[in-house]
Amino acid sequence: MRLENLNVDSLDPHRLAAFWTAALGAEPLTEDDDLAEIRVNLPEGRFLDLCFEQVPDPSPGKSRVHPDLTGGQRQEEIVEHLLGMGATAADIGQGNVPWVVLADPEGNSFCVMDKREAYRGTGVLTSLILEGDDPSRDADFWAVATGWERVQGVAEASLRHPSGTGPLLEFLTESGFKRGKNRMHLDVRPGPDDGAVTSRLRDLGAQLLTDNPDWPWSTWSDPSGNEFCILAPYA
Repeated sequence: MRLENLNVDSLDPHRLAAFWTAALGAEPLTEDDDLAEIRVNLPEGRFLDLCFEQVPDPSPGKSRVHPDLTGGQRQEEIVEHLLGMGATAADIGQGNVPWVVLADPEGNSFCVMDKREAYRGTGVLTSLILEGDDPSRDADFWAVATGWERVQGVAEASLRHPSGTGPLLEFLTESGFKRGKNRMHLDVRPGPDDGAVTSRLRDLGAQLLTDNPDWPWSTWSDPSGNEFCILAPYA
């Protein structure tokens, strides 16, 4: 299994992709009328693609899934750069914290993190945050879904690629009830020997939402109700 995509529901995919391309130093991939994709290259030939799909009416609620960016000693400089690119300061009730909360041009919140030992070697993308009602349970679920391993971090539960490089998956207790579909969701892709993984995920609490035989993916929810997709297996 591999974590392959972060999908973002977008009013204007091209505008949002341009912002995140610059914010992450990403590589543009495809650009259609209603879809734009960019790639964040990770160590050891790995990658994470961000897919911006046009959705006429994205959920107005706060997404329980969001990316955090590396700031470290350059946090203030990076924040100022992002504000100049079209980000805005955001207040999601964070209070007095050492990280900075911003929103992208369509109001999706994300954080620019302070320097922490747990984030050594993550690259420009510090982590992907998933909120739910049981972070430890959700981390166990996503360890199966991604093949990533538990690590000591600063969140209630954390996973990282077995190489110990690249961003973390961080699991937090939800700050409120889920309202509608998340604006952001993850996609995972099984390998040729992962035929039993879907059954394991179902046993761990996954719920099938849609499975159209004409689509090369199926849509599920994790034990906390966060949507994700299982893509067609890679060779």
